[in-house]
Amino acid sequence: MEAITPRLDAPDAEEQSPFRVGSRLELFVDGFMIERLTGGARLQMHRPVRREIVFRADAPWEGNGSAYQSVFRDGDCIRMYYRGGHHPASKAYEADPVSWETLCLAESTDGVHWTRPDLGLVEFRGSRKNNLILDAARVTEVGGSPAHTAVFKDANPVCPPEERYKIVMFGREPRGLYLLVSGDGVHFRLKSKKPFMTTGAFDSQNLAFWDPVRGEYRLYHRGFREGVRDILTCVAPDFESFPEPEWVKYPGSPTMALYTNQVQPYYRAPHIFMGFPMRYNERGWSGPMLDLPGREERLERAKHHPRYGMTVTDAVFMTTRDGLHFHRRPEAFIRPGPRRRESWVYGDNFVFWGMFETSSPVEDAPPEINLLAVEGYWEDRDTAVRRYTLRVDGFVSAYAPYAGGEVVTKPLIFEGGALAVNAETSGYGSFQVEIQAPDGTPVTGFELSACEPIFCDTLQHIVHWNDRCDVSSLAGKPVRLRFLLRDADIYSFQFVPTRSARSIPETITIGASSPETPARKPTR
Repeated sequence: MEAITPRLDAPDAEEQSPFRVGSRLELFVDGFMIERLTGGARLQMHRPVRREIVFRADAPWEGNGSAYQSVFRDGDCIRMYYRGGHHPASKAYEADPVSWETLCLAESTDGVHWTRPDLGLVEFRGSRKNNLILDAARVTEVGGSPAHTAVFKDANPVCPPEERYKIVMFGREPRGLYLLVSGDGVHFRLKSKKPFMTTGAFDSQNLAFWDPVRGEYRLYHRGFREGVRDILTCVAPDFESFPEPEWVKYPGSPTMALYTNQVQPYYRAPHIFMGFPMRYNERGWSGPMLDLPGREERLERAKHHPRYGMTVTDAVFMTTRDGLHFHRRPEAFIRPGPRRRESWVYGDNFVFWGMFETSSPVEDAPPEINLLAVEGYWEDRDTAVRRYTLRVDGFVSAYAPYAGGEVVTKPLIFEGGALAVNAETSGYGSFQVEIQAPDGTPVTGFELSACEPIFCDTLQHIVHWNDRCDVSSLAGKPVRLRFLLRDADIYSFQFVPTRSARSIPETITIGASSPETPARKPTR
C-alpha cells in the first residue's frame, strides 16, 4: 500500500461549495471532498490482491500475443473479449504463424472458470468450431484490425436493442476508428464504412462508453504528445458527431508514457471515472535489466527492436470527476510481481477494460471486485490471465494510524436519513463521525462526543450518535463531516434512507466496561 497526498486544488468541472452529494456514493479516491487532513490522516492507495491464473490463451488460434481484453458482467454471465494470435516478432509466430488479427470470446459465471463457446462464425484452418468473433477477412472493406478493439454493452437507455453491444475498432481504409454493432454480443456488423474518429495514433486499445450521469458518449484513445504515449478524449451525443479530441490532463503528476487507458465509470458511483493504464517504461540496458527474469527471451525480443527487450510495463491508477482532469498516482497500482518466469515482461500487467464482482473466498465475507490482467505476454506460446481482487470501494482510503488523524470534508448537501460508511478498523482502533455546520461548529446532537468509537469491518456501517441514527433533519442543508480515525480506513460513505436505530438488549448497559479492560483491575 502506498501513502498518497491528495491534490486538493486539482481543477474539476463539478467543484463547488457546498457541493450536492445527494444520496450518491462518495469515495475517497481524490481530494475533491476534503477540506483538510490533520494529524496522521492521509489518503492511501491499496493494491489489489494477486490471485490465481484463471485462463490461458492456448487454443490453436490464440497465442502469446493475446491482449486488449474487454470484460463485463452480462446478466448471469461474465464475458471476456480478447485478441488471439501470436506476436509477429516471436519464435512462436515463426514456428506457427497464427495471425493476431482476430477477436475471441470466453465466458464465465464466477470469473474463475472460463469456457470458449463454439460460435461457428470464423473459419480457422478448415474448421468453424471455435470461439472466434472476428478476423481480418470479416472487416476487410475498411481494413479493419480485430487486434485493436474494445467491446462494451451500451448503457444508453435509447440505444436500439439490435445495437446494444458495440465494438470500437481501428481501421486503415481510411485510417480511423470504426463502430460495429450487435444485438447479442456475438454477431456483429459494421455500422458505417466511415470512421467516426480520424485524429489519433490508434495503435492501442481505443475505447468508448455511455456516460449515464451526463448523458453522452465518451471516447478515450491513443495519441503521442511530444513523442510520449498519451490519451486523447472527447464527448458527443452519438457516434456520428465526435469533435476534435483534446489531451487528457494530469495536474501535479510527473510525465508518464501510458500504453492504454482503461477508463470506465465506476459501477457503484458512475459520476467518478477510473482508469487503470498500462505504464510503458523503457528503462534501457543495465545490469539490473539483465538480472530480471526471462533474460534469454528478453535478448531474443531485442533482435526485432531494442525496446522490446529493455521495456517493462506495470499498471497505474487514476480517477476523474469531469472526464478530463485526472488525479494520477505515480506509484504502481499493480507491480510486475515476484514470479521468476513470465514476469517483468513488455506487455505484462495490462489490466482488462472492465471490472466485476464475485463472492469472496473468505467464508461469509462480502463480495469482492475482480480485475483481470495479462501475464507472460510474448514469452512462450500463450498469454496468461491473472485475477486480482479488491475490497468493494477499496481503491483508496482515508487512513490514520492509532496515534490518530482527522478528515474534514468540504460543505456538502445530502439527501437521505442515515449515514452509511464503508470502513475497516483493527480490534483496538476506531473511527468517530461528527456533523458540523459549514463554519465548523458541531451540530447539536451530532457532536463527536455523542458518537461512540466505532470498530468494524463492513461495507455499510450505519453511524449512530448516542441512541439515534436519523439525520433527515439535516437533509438539504449545508453540513460538513468530520472523521476522527485511529488505526482505521474509511473507503466511502453514502447517505441512505432512514433506518431504525439499533436495539439495545435490556440485559446490558451501554458504556459499561469489562472488569478486565485496562481501565480496571482484575477481580480475580
